[in-house]
Amino acid sequence: MAGTKFYVILNANAGTALATGVTPEALADMFWTHGLEAEIDARSDLPMSERIADAKASGVDTIVAAGGDGTITALAEALVDGPQTLAILPLGTVNALAKDLLVPLDTPAAVAALANGTVRQIDVGEVNGRVFLHKVVVGVIPALAAGREHIRKRRDIAAKIGFVRYLFRRLARARRMAVAIETASGDRRVERVQALAVASNSYDEGLGQFFSRGSLDQGTLTLYILKKLRARDFFRLTFGMLLGRWQNDEALSTESIDGVTITSHHPLIKVMLDGEVESLNTPLVFSIRPRALSVLVPASADEPAVAA
Repeated sequence: MAGTKFYVILNANAGTALATGVTPEALADMFWTHGLEAEIDARSDLPMSERIADAKASGVDTIVAAGGDGTITALAEALVDGPQTLAILPLGTVNALAKDLLVPLDTPAAVAALANGTVRQIDVGEVNGRVFLHKVVVGVIPALAAGREHIRKRRDIAAKIGFVRYLFRRLARARRMAVAIETASGDRRVERVQALAVASNSYDEGLGQFFSRGSLDQGTLTLYILKKLRARDFFRLTFGMLLGRWQNDEALSTESIDGVTITSHHPLIKVMLDGEVESLNTPLVFSIRPRALSVLVPASADEPAVAA
């Protein structure tokens, strides 16, 4: 994509950015090295919504999210069904979508991949009008993630030990919640669950396939229901994920759906939306928007792509 101008929204507070000290100047040099023109927006003092609005108004074809999953989802929400393409420089801690799209996690390599990238259209999920790119989780998991937030910027051993202790205390005290589940086909049932997740498309099984998706354009959601999550279930599921056979675990059920509504007696419920803990009003209404987002991926990616 030589000759293409990129607009880069840099989140300098993302996990990898903090750890490696990525600066606007260093990013600009990486683009220049590969013959790419880029405008770097590092205005961390401004609201993300304002920065995204400026990026869209810039007139460039490709806007780059240089940050973690939260930054990527925020930008994607603004680009859905629009003419501009999303590109990713993974600077977060998890980098879930970047891994699915085979974007290099090394920043210089990710910039280099933009030079000959190709465009793909991928699905996006939606819950109560909010876009998500991989999954929304309800139940005990968001509470565990909220505990993780307290140590996100701490790297000392005391913080890590404290989080492990918090994790096991929270698992020991966790109670199941009653939810009504109504699929787009009209089937309705009530379940008592420890947690549930709605994912855009489905996660793969296989050795080392830890919450990864090989296909992002099948036009379906997948509902994962975790009926119990005691400490032994947690370890068994984790071990099963590492071995690639977690979806047959006794504590878990899965189903492919076009849409689903989750109702709880709580009017407001905590969820983990693409890794970020938020509060949403119930009921939670989920749908899928097939191939609604254009993304720039490395030319070596195996999935079919449209030349940019």
